[in-house]
Amino acid sequence: MTDRIAAYVFDAYGTLFDVHSAASRHAAEVGPAWERLSELWRTKQLEYNWVESLIGRHPDFWTLTERALDHAMAATGVTGAGLREALLASYRTLDAYPEVPDVLRALRARGARTAILSNGTPEMLATAVRAAGIGALLDAVISVEEIGIFKPDRRVYQLVEKHFGVPPGAVSFQSSNAWDAAGASHFGFRVVWINRAKRPREYAGDPVVEVRDLSALLTLDS
Repeated sequence: MTDRIAAYVFDAYGTLFDVHSAASRHAAEVGPAWERLSELWRTKQLEYNWVESLIGRHPDFWTLTERALDHAMAATGVTGAGLREALLASYRTLDAYPEVPDVLRALRARGARTAILSNGTPEMLATAVRAAGIGALLDAVISVEEIGIFKPDRRVYQLVEKHFGVPPGAVSFQSSNAWDAAGASHFGFRVVWINRAKRPREYAGDPVVEVRDLSALLTLDS
């Protein structure tokens, strides 16, 4: 498989960056509800981007991240002076999963190009990439803001061909989000679902390879 793959393209949030690390850094201040707050924050963040897309509006992903946190804090009864701002600041510099730098480095050593394709804004992505120290390991950081629509709209996946000039079948797309994996597979990418949480399989019928973390990319057979 790797001989024919020209580009490895990664979703950002939940795939390269741990979306729950923002709340975990402030677990003491948030209290026992921090895990529930983090899960709800993520759930609503995604729900809002789907609903807004279906309505035909496009507030950017940072705006939806703020709205989702406001809902999660209200729903869990979490308050505290400056806590909202602290959580949002942490979201801008989420922890990268530990295997990320070595995997990107190894893929580039094979001669493949690497990129992010994300619903995040350019500013969000630039800050996260810089904080993780992986900028030199990426050939492109692609945001949906180029076209103003969220994944899994197929026009988002078309941005990869625009940037790299390669057909979908020459792209390996990695995402921890089953809905994103399904959208990318339907578009024609070769898809790897990073199922860190060991969730049950979704969207039966899509030709998606399931792995536990990104390090498996280095051992997948063609």
